[in-house]
Amino acid sequence: MTDSLAVAFRVDASTLMGSGHVMRCLSLADALSEAGARCFFVMRQEPGSLEGAVRSRGHRFLMLSSGGTEKSARRSESEPPHAGWLGVGWKADASETLQALKGIELDWLVVDHYALDNRWESDLVGSCRRLMAIDDLADRKHQCDLLLDQNLGRKPDDYDGLIPGHAKKLIGSDYALLRPEFRRARAMSLEARQTREPRNILVSMGGVDGANVTGDVLRVLDTIEVVPAYRVTVVLGAACPHIDEVIEQAESMRLDARVVVNANNMAELMSKADLAIGAAGGSAWERCCLGLPSLLVVMADNQRPGAEALKRAGAALSLGWPDAIEKTLPRAISDVFAPGRLLEMSQNAAAICDGLGVRRVADALREVSDE
Repeated sequence: MTDSLAVAFRVDASTLMGSGHVMRCLSLADALSEAGARCFFVMRQEPGSLEGAVRSRGHRFLMLSSGGTEKSARRSESEPPHAGWLGVGWKADASETLQALKGIELDWLVVDHYALDNRWESDLVGSCRRLMAIDDLADRKHQCDLLLDQNLGRKPDDYDGLIPGHAKKLIGSDYALLRPEFRRARAMSLEARQTREPRNILVSMGGVDGANVTGDVLRVLDTIEVVPAYRVTVVLGAACPHIDEVIEQAESMRLDARVVVNANNMAELMSKADLAIGAAGGSAWERCCLGLPSLLVVMADNQRPGAEALKRAGAALSLGWPDAIEKTLPRAISDVFAPGRLLEMSQNAAAICDGLGVRRVADALREVSDE
């Protein structure tokens, strides 16, 4: 990659969407920046937008106006199912994005947004030399040169007819966009799991957890007889609206529980944990990289296929939707703490993701640029 490479990311985070899309784009942007690229983030002004995280990593932040009140509904059958997440019409968003990028000669525009499809991308292709779409759903068309879907169980032909014939596909968990600390911690984490006695449970429901599923998990854990023998670490993002409530709950439990807000050492916390209870989102690949078995809570429809794929691979158990936790969590705890079960799940998880995905994606960007 040349020093002059310019890459822009159109991505959002909010209390509605969570932080996962921005965090994986940041992982890719960090890798590109280390190779000399200039990275720009075009994001809509929303509560929980993660502007500080973008700026702290040295990337340029280009803010779009607030999305107003259009988030609640799918507006028509022609719109993507998640169109309401954008907050404005796709045409208005395309126009604002073009204005924000005016004067920047882009080599790549990376789009990671469930509300955007080939129509928006077609309006933006003239602003960049190449366009990359990051998707998890395979539910709409894209006008792109490179397509990334990092989910376990996804097949290349799921995108047949949805992207141009010339577009290169990066499909599967080999391309999971993880921060480098997970790759660096992998070997030591896997080795430690071979001999140590399980003692630590990690609870992490993502960066926002607006419904406070964390609180539901803690309440049920506190009723399970075997759990008091374990130390419970709860991780919350700074954008979580229930931080004070969860801290107070943790302090009043019979369990040995502590709460960490905005952790900057997730690889270390995951490496020390013997079991994770968490959302079935992008952090599932971080856990797999470190061989950390998971009990997965499905927080959104798009997380169900990933949760089922991880269950089939023997790396995790699915707890289902949050309202099922009271019934499913006690049974799952009994299952995973059976002799040898955690180690078996750990080995299955480690086989899914090796932490080198961001390097593979960055290499693919370079190769497509050179074509």
